[in-house]
Amino acid sequence: MLIRGYRDDDWPEIARIHDAARLDELRDSVGVEAFLTLAQTAEGEGLFDGHLWVADDGGTVTGFVAHDDDEITWLYVDPARYRQGIGRALLRHAVAACDADQIEVTVLAGNPAAVALYRAEGFVITETRTGRLVGNEAFTATGHIMHRGAP
Repeated sequence: MLIRGYRDDDWPEIARIHDAARLDELRDSVGVEAFLTLAQTAEGEGLFDGHLWVADDGGTVTGFVAHDDDEITWLYVDPARYRQGIGRALLRHAVAACDADQIEVTVLAGNPAAVALYRAEGFVITETRTGRLVGNEAFTATGHIMHRGAP
């Protein structure tokens, strides 16, 4: 598996991956009623504001991660490829590329697999907040703010 920079022709695959995995993410947290597609949220939630990487397995995109200098902002893996190390590889790549001593990520409460991944990679929950769901403010969500590195 290769982790490489996003190309415009990756859009259909990252949109498909996001839309399938986002439903899993919402199912046990906010509820699937809060679902919006990547096409509906990418611009407003800043998908392209920082760095965007894809996991490429022999020409097939299997996941993606986005980050800015000190925050992991997006991380999604094709549900058909869960538990194969793709998310971990993407996360490690993004952490290595971040330009900060401390890195932040927000994980929806009710997503124990994501919390476990981040914990295994050295992140700790530093705060839990309840408020409007970013990107679909009609819904309330609880999120864990997690940090890795020196404060």
